[in-house]
Amino acid sequence: MQRLYIATEKFGPSHGTGWKQYIEWSGLTQLTEVVTLDGMLCPFALPETKESHWPHIVKEDNMLNFFVDLDFLLSELADTRDLNILGVIRRPSADVRSLEWDGFTFLGYDLMDKDVGNSALSNCGGFPDVFANMELSSVGLLDDFDRALQIRDRLHTTHPEERHADCDLWAIFRRQAN
Repeated sequence: MQRLYIATEKFGPSHGTGWKQYIEWSGLTQLTEVVTLDGMLCPFALPETKESHWPHIVKEDNMLNFFVDLDFLLSELADTRDLNILGVIRRPSADVRSLEWDGFTFLGYDLMDKDVGNSALSNCGGFPDVFANMELSSVGLLDDFDRALQIRDRLHTTHPEERHADCDLWAIFRRQAN
């Protein structure tokens, strides 16, 4: 399983009216913040791919914000205080909750559409026929690997016409402040 890194802006109560409107719209009243790869909710800290990034990024469609080298990513960021530095694994084949990842803590699983654009969990208005909002953690992720797989599969079979329901499973870890 390849470990990747990405830096995203934080999204939580400090965003005032935007946060209140999001909670009202989403119905995710248990959230204390959102941690996701969804760039609409948590924009990428490095939205522009520079020539110097190419040796250090994933060179696939919709993956240019994902780095294979944490030290390089950190060197490109002027200030990380208001950012989430995430370690992620796309399509883990097993539960990675107990994975040892130096400096990172497991937060949960996200279900991102194939374009890595929208989270089916936190930015699609919910799919109440597939999962309940209260199944999501305080950061908008799923804790249980098997349940995440179940939801991923059921989203696609229940909503085949919805492109955001055709998802990949992502394990998300957050770097702890030094």
